[in-house]
Amino acid sequence: MNTLEKAENTTGLRRVAIEPVSRVEGHGKVTLLLDDENRVHQVRLHIVEFRGFERFIQGRPYWEVPVMVQRLCGICPVSHHLAAAKALDAVVGAHRLTRTAEKVRRLMHYGQILQSHALHFYHLSSPDLLFGFDADPAQRNVVGVLQAHPDLAKQGILLRKFGQEVIRVTAGKRVHGTGAIPGGVNKAVTEGERDALRADLPDVLRWAEQGVTLVADLHARNHVVYDRFGTVRSNILSLVGRDGALDLYDGVLRARDADGTIIVDGVEAAAYSDLIRENVRSWSYMKFPYLQSLGAEHGWYKVGPLARLQNCDVIPTPRAEAARQAFRERVGGAIVHAPLAFHWARLIELLHAAEVIEGLLDDPDILGTALTTTGPRRTSGVGIIEAPRGTLIHHYEVDAQDLVTQCNLIVSTTHNNQAMNEAIREVAREYFDGRAVTEGLLNHIEVAIRAYDPCLSCATHALGKMPLVVELYDARGELIDRRVRDAEHLP
Repeated sequence: MNTLEKAENTTGLRRVAIEPVSRVEGHGKVTLLLDDENRVHQVRLHIVEFRGFERFIQGRPYWEVPVMVQRLCGICPVSHHLAAAKALDAVVGAHRLTRTAEKVRRLMHYGQILQSHALHFYHLSSPDLLFGFDADPAQRNVVGVLQAHPDLAKQGILLRKFGQEVIRVTAGKRVHGTGAIPGGVNKAVTEGERDALRADLPDVLRWAEQGVTLVADLHARNHVVYDRFGTVRSNILSLVGRDGALDLYDGVLRARDADGTIIVDGVEAAAYSDLIRENVRSWSYMKFPYLQSLGAEHGWYKVGPLARLQNCDVIPTPRAEAARQAFRERVGGAIVHAPLAFHWARLIELLHAAEVIEGLLDDPDILGTALTTTGPRRTSGVGIIEAPRGTLIHHYEVDAQDLVTQCNLIVSTTHNNQAMNEAIREVAREYFDGRAVTEGLLNHIEVAIRAYDPCLSCATHALGKMPLVVELYDARGELIDRRVRDAEHLP
């Protein structure tokens, strides 16, 4: 365990609290324990809100679940919607969907991947990357990007708009749709809807390629910082297709160690509990998953775009695969652990999503009318999908009265919990240790957290100035300084 994690003896240490931290689903904060010389002894990311979905969904009819659980998040509701539907396919005996139903679901999912990645990179992360971590907060926000890089900002807006339109066509509306149901989908794609989406694809593909070029150039110009910032080695986990190719909708679980050696491969969704265990800690409502075979101390891992890009054998679309190869050549084929490389991988996946959407819209099956199937009932189902932020697991048990009796959800941000904690400890050691607290240094911690794109829908409209409360205590525990940073009370 990282030495900054333990700090069991807190005598003589003062506490710095960053509260709340945005861009995680729910409310969070960061605490640092410092000595009188500002040396860092402990850093923790706390998730302090209890959601309770796994409990209050019990007793509900199973067919309500795909619509209910997507209320977990306003950023990636489609991912929860589809993961739940996939889990409940098994309950209704739909072991193989109709060709049209599966492709409509895939279209919905890749629309979600595209719009979510566009939102995160262009709106939430690009201000840090374009202007610098220490830039003036008045500029370091989406309005600053609009002013300094209007074409880039416009591309981000239009990319997200396209992804949301794909979701509307397949799910019925852009947010919290109802298109996926146990056993298939309830909405067909019309020829007019398909043609309207097709018309925008040339621009979407061009902008997606330009985004990959931009982030690759940013890494080339800042590679020393980008390679070191918050970097901690770990295992990686994701779905891969049964042929080893990148597949964000379905597949089997694969894990690699920090050097890239495969630890386990071909794990079916229903067997996830044999692979993964979850730890709890007193200072967070979020669990800490790990690979059972390696134990809690050595078995934690990363998920998300950076893990997926390095876990698969190939991306099955030509433009994104060429971009992946360029990414791999840049690092000499070694496994990349730098959090800021998530942005590069995210833009490659955005390009891949655009290519997949193009292929699906050209497929005659997308206009089919056979939308549902059923078979012998079962009492249990597991659905796993690669959400924009990483592997998402939904597991349900259903009784003879069609009521949910048990629910277990392992969301993407939970998988990355330990990784985010380790990343901010590295940032604290590198940038905070022995220095006075400044706004720019606080933003360094936020940048490390933000690289993982953790879900916090209520914070997505911030203009780059996270609301923060920083309190300094002396060795006797007495408050000696307090800074508040929000829209109304800036230091």
